[in-house]
Amino acid sequence: MIKFVASDLDGTLLLNGAQSVDESAIQYINKLVDKGVIFAPASGRQITSLKRLFGTVSDKLAYIAENGALVEYMGETIGKTPMDRKLALEIIEDVIEQPDCEVLVSGEHTAYIKPKSEEYYYRMTKVVNYHTTLVDKFTDIDEDILKIAVCDMTGIKNSKEHFINKWSDKASVLVSGELYLDLMDTNVNKGRGIEQIQKYFSLKPEECMAFGDNYNDIAMLDRVYYSYVMEKAVDDVKKHGHFITGWVEGTLREQFKEIR
Repeated sequence: MIKFVASDLDGTLLLNGAQSVDESAIQYINKLVDKGVIFAPASGRQITSLKRLFGTVSDKLAYIAENGALVEYMGETIGKTPMDRKLALEIIEDVIEQPDCEVLVSGEHTAYIKPKSEEYYYRMTKVVNYHTTLVDKFTDIDEDILKIAVCDMTGIKNSKEHFINKWSDKASVLVSGELYLDLMDTNVNKGRGIEQIQKYFSLKPEECMAFGDNYNDIAMLDRVYYSYVMEKAVDDVKKHGHFITGWVEGTLREQFKEIR
């Protein structure tokens, strides 16, 4: 019996660049939760943004935010893994030095930005709809740093090797989308978030389902039996899934036929 479902957002639950969850999906997730199924968005996004996306059902969900650096269930923090501050500030400076790259620094409830371009500012505040705080200096941040996101507006494929080569021995470095690469503490990934929820609720892998499409989903897919990879994912990710799907909501409705 499946008791827990986790889903990535961008490229998985949100398809074709969508920035809102279909109302039909929200209504069905609400039905699942009301029947006792635990549902968790699992994303590199901040928790404030995730809650906004799920609207009326947001208070009933678990959350694996910031790629697993922050895990919450119904307002209770289950897990929080910040970065070493000195290392984080060094990485931030490196991102700033790259001409085509913008940086977003995640705290627990806001993301700190110092945009180089109006395009990036618009994307973060209006398209992705993040809760953001403008800073003059990132050293002024007075809370734990959970994640650093690199946004390369020309495509992360053009700069990912630089960050992987320079920082992968000191931080967890994961491509999280066509424009994005995330850096976290070495112990952070979505799989750790899944593990924390499994421990909290005493769940076995065969009672858990997950949906993903990108490299930052691999650790999560490996922690569950019902691992679904999106059909448009690259083969490196597909080999970590037991199943392939093109539609999360449709798969949920098929798996939970008794819930209509």
